[in-house]
Order: sequence, then structure tokens, then C-alpha cells
Amino acid sequence: MSSHHSTGFGASKFELGSRSRRAALLAATALSVFTGSGALAADDSANEALLKKLDKMERRIAALEAELKEKESRPPAGVDAKSSPRPASIRSVNATASPPDAKEATDTKQEAKESKGKPEAQSAEAPAKPMLNLPPLPAAGDKPILGLVDSPVPGLSIGAYGEIKFGSAQNPAANGQWQKGFDAQRFVLLPTYAITPNIIFNAEIEFEHAGSGFDNDDKLHGTAEIEQLWIDFKIIDQFNWRAPGIDLVPIGYYNQHHEPTQFYSVNRPELYLGLIPSTWKVPASSVYGTITEDLKYQVMVATSNEDFGDSFDNRTAAKTVPLPGTAYAAGIDGLNGLAFSRPPLGDFQQLNNAVAVAGRLDFTPTFLQGFAGSVSAYFSPNTTPRGAHDDLGNFLGHSSLSMFDAEFRYRVPQTGLELRGEYVRADFSHPENLRANNDSDPTNNVGKSMYGYSGEIAYHVQLGTVLNSEWEAVPFYRYTYQNLQTGGFAGTDANMPTGAGQRQYHTAGFALFPSPKVVLKATYQHVIDKSITSAMSDSFLGGVGFFF
Repeated sequence: MSSHHSTGFGASKFELGSRSRRAALLAATALSVFTGSGALAADDSANEALLKKLDKMERRIAALEAELKEKESRPPAGVDAKSSPRPASIRSVNATASPPDAKEATDTKQEAKESKGKPEAQSAEAPAKPMLNLPPLPAAGDKPILGLVDSPVPGLSIGAYGEIKFGSAQNPAANGQWQKGFDAQRFVLLPTYAITPNIIFNAEIEFEHAGSGFDNDDKLHGTAEIEQLWIDFKIIDQFNWRAPGIDLVPIGYYNQHHEPTQFYSVNRPELYLGLIPSTWKVPASSVYGTITEDLKYQVMVATSNEDFGDSFDNRTAAKTVPLPGTAYAAGIDGLNGLAFSRPPLGDFQQLNNAVAVAGRLDFTPTFLQGFAGSVSAYFSPNTTPRGAHDDLGNFLGHSSLSMFDAEFRYRVPQTGLELRGEYVRADFSHPENLRANNDSDPTNNVGKSMYGYSGEIAYHVQLGTVLNSEWEAVPFYRYTYQNLQTGGFAGTDANMPTGAGQRQYHTAGFALFPSPKVVLKATYQHVIDKSITSAMSDSFLGGVGFFF
């Protein structure tokens, strides 16, 4: 059935409108001709030229009317993906700044590609190649449901990312023996819903290591968890509020940009495997905004990290660590950094009343094209859990945690060269009160501070069109040094630094992007430390990652 309704005179509204516009144009032209008739009569050639122009204009109007009529007769299109708050992805930020408004808070993927200089996909309006009769490539993020289909509900989008790893690695527990392995490490769903244009819901639901069960028959050994869950209230560009929920601490870069297309190695950069406990998710609330075009900010209040790294079974009903006489694992230690100190996310199981604060400034200076960076900080007045004690039954006092991070990313304009660098430091006010220094194990002692730094060089090589997509290869090398056992040990343990916390990482390989949404990786890593046996942690890994 036609989408046009007939009028009482047998002509459509479209046709009447077209006739009125044409009549008005001809009337105006006639009036012009009449008032200037003396001049036209004096110049027959000018009159003839004007008539030709009028005829050409009328044909053009008729052609435009036909084109408009054809478009209006088409069935209505689905939801425009650009009106959806995500389809390009996470929340957590853009590749050059942390999330300062709802669009940036949900469009990380596209911005991340731009910051790394990835070639943009073809427009959805691009014509198909006539010789091959192939459909055009969709623009990145143009389909809000997993990059595949239009959303059935305006404002709803669902993204996803994930990574699969395989290869061979040394096992320090087996005297450095090389062992092959496979890990479906994670699959993450990213639902976003624009409740209104100013109220945006975001979540991140993660499945790790192939499943949430520990089943002998299905061979599962993983988890399912809420990694992010919050609602944004957009107020003005300079000030917006993120309601209490589960959010990522705005420190460093890869804690908020940890999708596998954002870094080139198979594993996440080494500074984020403990020193920064990525993914560092906490119960939190934030304000954020844009200060200037070049400067954005985020300020967060959050539940404090805890110096408790044991299971929930070892938390008492009084919400304390086990009573003296029962040992428990440290949350902060000189082998794993802060990896096990993140606060619980559910069921009021926190062992600490302290509230931490964190802040971040992102800068993308317009005078230095291709450059982006950030500085960020975190402070907790006390990481000591309730009832903390040493193995001799003595109770432990408080210990604060301060952290600072500075990082940059620079894609040199008009070249394939990319440079990245980062420095992070954590300081403890009273290391003598940390559990690692009082657990009868001197190998994991913690000093007054921990720190690390890294530098990376990469080069983007365009490979041309393969399988109807623009491919790109990125060979890279990254050097990382970190020291998790600096001087200043104190407590009941013997002050015997093992050297295992002082590590150098030489990481090299390449990332192959068949599309900005997919990456194939190969990485070799050589690890050096000052322990007696050396690190015995080298690896050669392959990986497949996606983010859409």
C-alpha cells in the first residue's frame, strides 16, 4: 500500500505540494519577466537564454520531486545506530581521555581506533562493488546489536569483546618447564541503554576461562561476574554525575581501555598485572566532564582496597579476618603487588570502612596532533581490614595507600610510528602493618613503596585490501621494569627480599588487524628477575581478540 494519502480532489498531498512549489516559482519568474519586459524586448538573445534556464530548472525540480517521492515510498528504516549511545562500545572511556560525557563514555571503540590510526571502515552508504556484487562494508559501530543488526528498541545497544589465548610458557613451579596451554580467557557483553538522552545505563558482564562452573564433566574452570554497572546523568559538558555502582578506578590507561584491540601483546601490559590490579573495579561514584577542548577530568569516591587476599570463607560473620591463630593470605604483597587487594563487590562483605578517592586528567593537546596522555592518582587512608593480625596473634595498625600514574601515547603524524610510555608508583604509610610482612613468609615482603615503568615502540604497516577489508600489521617492542620489593621492610617477618619482585620484561611481537574490530597476535616475552632461580617465566603466545 502506498504511504501517501489521497486528498478530496484526487491528488496526493505530495503532488499538490509539488504543484504549488512549481506554480510559485513560475509566477515569480513571470513577474520578473514582466517587469523587465522592456529590457528583454530590446535583447531577444537574453530572453531566449532566460527561457532555456527556466526550462532546465523545471526539469531539475521534476527530477528532485521524483527522487523524493521514491524515498518516501520506501519502508521506514530501523533504528539509526548513531542515535544509540554505544554501538561502538565501552563506556570506559575514549582512547585519549576518560569518559567525560555520555557519548564518549559509550563510544570508546571508535575513538580508540582513531587514536591508534586504524583505517576507518567504509561508510554504510558506500556503493557495492559492481563487478563482484558484494555488499558494502558497514561503518564501525553502525549496528548497535553486536555490530550485526539494528536495535529493536531505540537507545539500546549491546557490544562485546573477548580474547582467546594459546601457546607455550615456562612454569616456575615446574622448574621452568615449558608447557603448552589454551585459554578461552574472556567473553564480555556490553549492554547500554539510553533511558533518556541524558540518563544512560551501562553494564559489563564478563565470563572468564570458558565458564562459571568447576565441573569435572564439562571441564570448566571460570567465573561470571559484573565488571561494570552504573547509570550516568548528563548535566552539562563540564559536570556530569555517575551514580553509585561498579566502576573502574580512573588510574592508568589500560585499566579503563583493556579490550584486546587496545594493546598489541597477547597479555595485558605488565604494569597492569598487579602493580595496577587491572581490571580494578570497585563500588564507586564519580563526577566527570570537559574542562577545555584539550582537557577532561574524572573524580571518584570508592570503597577502599583491602589488605586481604583470601576466600570469602575466611571472612567472619562479624566482617573481620579470621581470629588470631588462623592464618590468612595477604592482599598486598611483594610478588603480586595489589592484585588481590580489590574490595568485594557484593553482599556487604567489605572488611573496611575507609573511603578512597581517585582522580584523573586526560589531555589531547590540539597543538600536538597524534598525542594523548593522562595523569591520575588514588588515595586510601587505610587498607588494613578489621581484625588484621600477624601469625603471633598481635593486631595490626592502619596503613594508607597512595598511587600516582603518568602515561602518554603518540602516533607520529604522517607516519606509521607509535610511541607509548608509562610510570606508576604506590606508597604505603606503614608497611610494618601489612599482612605480607607479618605472615611468617619472608619471600613476599613489602617495602615502603612499589613502582614500575615501561616504554613501547610500534609501527603500523598498511597491508591493503584482503577479503574485502583493510588489513594492518603492527610489530612492536615493549620494555618494562617493576620493583615490588623496595627497601623499608618491617614487621615480624625476617627482612629478606628475594629479588623476585624486581623484574624486567622484554616483550616483542606483532598484532595483525584484519579489521579494527579483530586482532590476531603473536608475542614472545623474556622475563628477568633477581631471584636465585631467575624468573623462569618466559612465554611464546598467540591470541585472537575482538571488540565490537
